[in-house]
Amino acid sequence: MPAGNPSIAPPPGYGLIGPRHQLGRRLPRLVAGLVLCGVGIALTVNADLGLGPWDVLHQGISKLTGVPIGTVGILVGAVLLISWIPLRERPGIGTITNVILIGATVDIVLLWLPQPDHLAARVAFLVVGVFLFGPGSGLYIGAGLGPGPRDGLMTSIARRGPTVRLVRTLIELTALALGVVLGGTVGAGTVLFALTIGPNVQFFLPIFAVDRHPPPTAAEIG
Repeated sequence: MPAGNPSIAPPPGYGLIGPRHQLGRRLPRLVAGLVLCGVGIALTVNADLGLGPWDVLHQGISKLTGVPIGTVGILVGAVLLISWIPLRERPGIGTITNVILIGATVDIVLLWLPQPDHLAARVAFLVVGVFLFGPGSGLYIGAGLGPGPRDGLMTSIARRGPTVRLVRTLIELTALALGVVLGGTVGAGTVLFALTIGPNVQFFLPIFAVDRHPPPTAAEIG
């Protein structure tokens, strides 16, 4: 965190594990949200109709190296966390869990998920997979236990001047371009993801967000 900007410092009681109250409510939401995102990615991978920008990159690296796509996502997330060091961004338990759990879920689900042959089934996989990012992201982000490695990179750069919209667009386009060069799948799913991810998350986030106000003190209760 930049030392000269106390307005973005974490609130009292916030550390690597996030807010120290309500963890019993936050952690299950965090895990459930990340698992839903992993299942969504696996469905879009087997739909083979185009992936979101970062998954295009992960798939391209996977095709080049032979490493499973979920494991590639874990490794890319770890590299992005290293990029946080000069930006002085602080991770939370949600950050670390994001790196590990989404990629692991993708690899596990792909072990048993069928590869549909018919176009209707592939479209169904795609639509359900893209949809799951809404409730998944709403649960994960709403838990308030730390940003994912990509989100943290975006916000830390944006705090230094550029707008969030510009930074996010450039990051996504860079990931997409690298993925295309490496052989990742771009198609209708890529467009569908780009057009729906914002409204999808915006709809579910207020539904699943945990109240971030601190618990009442004894004086306030009495």
